[in-house]
Amino acid sequence: MVRVITYGTYDVLHYGHIKLLERAKELGDYLIVGVTSDDYDKTRGKINNQQSLMERIAAVKATGIADEVIVEEYEGQKIEDIRKYGVDIFTVGSDWIGYFDYLNEFCNVVYLPRTLGVSSSEIRESRRSISLGLVGESSFLNKFYKECDVVNGLNVVGICAQDERYLSEEIRGLPILTDDYSKLLEKVDAVYIRSQPNQHYRQIKEAILAGKHILCEAPRSLIEKQWDELSLLAQAHEVILMDAVKTAYATAYARLLLLLKCGKIGEVVSVDSTCTSLISEDIVGSDAFKCSWDNIYEWGPTALLPVFQILGTEYKEVKIAVRYADKKQKHDMFVKMNLLYPSAVASIKIGNGVKSEGELIISGTKGYIYVPAPWWKTDYFEIRYEDQALNRRYFYQLDGEGIRYELVSFIKSIEEKKNHLEISSKVSKGITKIMEKFVNKEDLSII
Repeated sequence: MVRVITYGTYDVLHYGHIKLLERAKELGDYLIVGVTSDDYDKTRGKINNQQSLMERIAAVKATGIADEVIVEEYEGQKIEDIRKYGVDIFTVGSDWIGYFDYLNEFCNVVYLPRTLGVSSSEIRESRRSISLGLVGESSFLNKFYKECDVVNGLNVVGICAQDERYLSEEIRGLPILTDDYSKLLEKVDAVYIRSQPNQHYRQIKEAILAGKHILCEAPRSLIEKQWDELSLLAQAHEVILMDAVKTAYATAYARLLLLLKCGKIGEVVSVDSTCTSLISEDIVGSDAFKCSWDNIYEWGPTALLPVFQILGTEYKEVKIAVRYADKKQKHDMFVKMNLLYPSAVASIKIGNGVKSEGELIISGTKGYIYVPAPWWKTDYFEIRYEDQALNRRYFYQLDGEGIRYELVSFIKSIEEKKNHLEISSKVSKGITKIMEKFVNKEDLSII
C-alpha cells in the first residue's frame, strides 16, 4: 500500500483545494491530510482564517477524499508524521517547489500543479472589503498602518490629521488626506482613532452618528458619563465600538490569563505592572511633544489592563503619586498608583522620561508569574514556585506587537455584528474612571 500525505490550512475549502486533494489521492492508495491548527497558523503569519480548526477538518472530511485527517501543530512535525504513519510520498502544491526538498531523505516528494485563478486569500479578500480611515497625528500611526497591510480585506483609504509632519510618506500619500473629520467619515466604513484623548469623545460620537465602526486607542474617553453615553449610542446605532490596547491581543498574554483562571498560582494577592520609556529633555514643549500623548494616557491603559483583568475593577481605594514634566503641571512624566482590593493589592508604575524595569509580576498563594521587560509585548512568561523543579516557561510567537490580531478581531466583530472583546466593558470603563480621577486630581499627590 502506497501511503501519501499532504498538508494545508483548507480555510474556506474551494475547488482548487479539492482538485489538489484528488491529485494527491491518485499518487497512492491511502491519503493522509494534515490540517494546520490555529496556533500553528499564527506562528506562520496566517491570522485571517475565516473558519475554526474543527470547521476546516469537517470540510476536508466531507469531501470523502481523505482516508485519514490529522492536525499539524508545530514546525518539524512533517518529519515525525512521515515516520509515524509510514508515508511513502509527501506532496504539496507547485507554489512550494524546492521548499520541501529536504523531506526526500525520508520519502518521495512530489509537487502537484495548482488550479489557477482561485485561492483562499482571494476569497477572504472578496469577503472583506472594509475601508478604514486613520485619525490622529501620532507617529504610532506609521506602525499601525504597516500592520494593516498584513490583514486581508482591510483597505486604509485616508487619514484625518491636524499636523502631518510626523506621518510617513506612505500615509501622506493615501487617497484622502484631510483635516476635516466629516469628509473622512463620508468615505470610510470604520475609523481607527489615535488622536489626543481629550478629542476621543467627540470623534467617537460623530463616527457613531455617521454609522461608522470605531477602533479607538484607550482611553475611550476621560469622563465616565461620556463613556456610558458612547456605549449606549453605539448599541442604538448597531456599530462596533472597540478599545485598542495591543497587549490584550497577544497570544502569550491571553494564555497567561487562562492559566491564572485555572489556579496555577493559587489565589492572586498582588499584581505589579511597570511600563516606562525615556524621552530627551529638550523635546518637552516642542511640536513633537504636543503631538505625543501624556504619560498617563500613553502607558496608563496598558499598565492597568492586567490589574483590572485579573483583580477586577471593584477596588476599595486608589492612591496616585505624580511628577510633572512642566511647571504648569499639564504633562506628567511619572505616575505611581496603588490600588487596594478586599483581598489583594495592585500597583502600577508608568513613566515617560523616567526609566525602570518594565516587568509584570503576579503573586499568588502557590507561586507567581513573571513576565520580563517589555512585558506589554508579551511573547514569554514563567510560572515560578518554591520548588524550582516545578517551574514552567511559556513562549508564544508575537508578530506585529499584537496590532494585527487586534485588527482581525475588529474586522470579525464588524462582519459578525458582534463584539469579540478581549477588553471587557468593565475594564474599559474602569480605565476611564482612573483617567477621570487623574484629570480631576482626585486621590492624587504631587511629588
